[in-house]
Amino acid sequence: MSESFVVPSRFCGPPMSGNGGWTSGHLAQLVDGALDGGAVTVRLRTPPPLETEMAVLRGDDGTVEVWDGQTLVAQAFPAESLDPDELPTPVSYAAAEAAGPAYEGLLFHPFPTCFTCGTGRDPADALCLQTGLLAGHEALRAAAWTPRESTPELVWAALDCPGAWASGIAKREIVLGTMTAAVHELPTVGEPHVVMAWPRRHEGRKFYSGTCLYAADGRLLAQAEAVWIAVDSTAVRPL
Repeated sequence: MSESFVVPSRFCGPPMSGNGGWTSGHLAQLVDGALDGGAVTVRLRTPPPLETEMAVLRGDDGTVEVWDGQTLVAQAFPAESLDPDELPTPVSYAAAEAAGPAYEGLLFHPFPTCFTCGTGRDPADALCLQTGLLAGHEALRAAAWTPRESTPELVWAALDCPGAWASGIAKREIVLGTMTAAVHELPTVGEPHVVMAWPRRHEGRKFYSGTCLYAADGRLLAQAEAVWIAVDSTAVRPL
């Protein structure tokens, strides 16, 4: 990969900045071990600009940084392995599809342009995941996904926003701060997959989520943990 770094406008979150998951996944590919399924942590320091050539700097400790001029945009570094024993039991594609109508973004979406979960995007050009509460569960959510493309960046994107909905973005504006993910296997284009998401804990303005990607046969393809930051901890939207 080139040592310059660009986020195409297609992969936006808000209209003028990059999708956190796609940007993190793109940066993660520059970290040693990521291509072999190792876990990588990415910290977003500022909203990633779109269509901007940014510099990539490598540290002696394995850290990779992206800079927009004098502004540090993101940092990535190898992480400890994520524990698969903490993951929920996979649900069927049909169950994930049935959860779609419960997707809170259908009623209100803070970022309808988002590549991963935006309601204003064309499904031919974006993921358009609808992560809804599963029947019989109080917090566990799922989204049905049949990929049109298959890259590590798309997997990171798919693992990103479902965690935001599990963390309560329908009630308050939160943004991705840190994401740690491991991609064990890429999804198969045209085959059904399931993304699952759940809240892990909440500390002040920080919200912690877990997400994972399963193949239709229940095989774990990838998993992630994320930390979300409330922009204004006192502002809670009525549902």
